[in-house]
Amino acid sequence: MPILDITYAAHVPEQSLLTLRSALPHLVSLAVECPEEPYDGDLQPGDVDLRFQQRSPLDSGGLDVVITVHSKYVESRAVNRQERVDRLHEQLTEATGLPEFGIYLSLPVCAWAQTGD
Repeated sequence: MPILDITYAAHVPEQSLLTLRSALPHLVSLAVECPEEPYDGDLQPGDVDLRFQQRSPLDSGGLDVVITVHSKYVESRAVNRQERVDRLHEQLTEATGLPEFGIYLSLPVCAWAQTGD
């Protein structure tokens, strides 16, 4: 289950954020899919968690949007992580038209549990 933290500048149009919200779950799922966690294209509740946060006046940084993707470390995902994040950046550029954004792919050693199906 990828967890995404999306930090954005106050001047980013709401429509751009809505487009991101729509595009991110599928594109990130493709970006982190691997034999240990295959992606079947059928996202269910809890599969991808998005957290949007507007930057504070005290924050610094030059990009309009920074997306941090947290996904569990597995070797097959880690060996080509730069290729994965580059491809995701290209796909999001095409899908959203955002001029200035960055993606940070974090692959921590972790575990996940949730209630429900």
